[in-house]
Amino acid sequence: MLTARLPDFVRQNYYCGEWHHASAVMAGDRPQEWRDLMDVLSAFRLKKSYIARGGGSKTNLAAYIDTFLEARGWRETKFDTKIVVDDTETATPTHKIDMFRNGIAVEIEWNNKDPFYDRDLNNFRLLHALRTVSVGVIITRADELQDIFDDLGRGSSYGTSTTHLSKLIPRIEGGGAGGCPILTFGIKKSLYRETE
Repeated sequence: MLTARLPDFVRQNYYCGEWHHASAVMAGDRPQEWRDLMDVLSAFRLKKSYIARGGGSKTNLAAYIDTFLEARGWRETKFDTKIVVDDTETATPTHKIDMFRNGIAVEIEWNNKDPFYDRDLNNFRLLHALRTVSVGVIITRADELQDIFDDLGRGSSYGTSTTHLSKLIPRIEGGGAGGCPILTFGIKKSLYRETE
């Protein structure tokens, strides 16, 4: 059961979701990666500057999580996948995974268009079927953060067609990740820090 495995801080400050016993797989088979994930979620705070300034190709929020995990041996990873039938080879390219280590794939979806969730889940599905990804993790924002964005005059940059938790859950429930175990963490308002 997911909630029993989570530190109190993570349980209180994220909307946490689990499919196909993902926390049991991580905590049992990949305990170091589980600790890394819990540590980065516990250390993270949603700084005002993460919202007030545009991010360009990579937001400061994603860079924080990436840097934290890179220090523990995680890496952005792209896999070279293909199907070979007799002598015919067909490339089956996958998208880069934000952070990967020992079968655990982490994607940070802060403010992309919501079809990026489809891309992530399909990637998890394919790589799980190829026995490369054991668990897929998506860190995203809870819908309730829209109030903060609006107050900061940034509400239009974080619209209804961008990545937030209520756009992700139906895609998972609809089978978007196939049988890949999935964990989701939606950043709550309680993590917001007006002063840094």
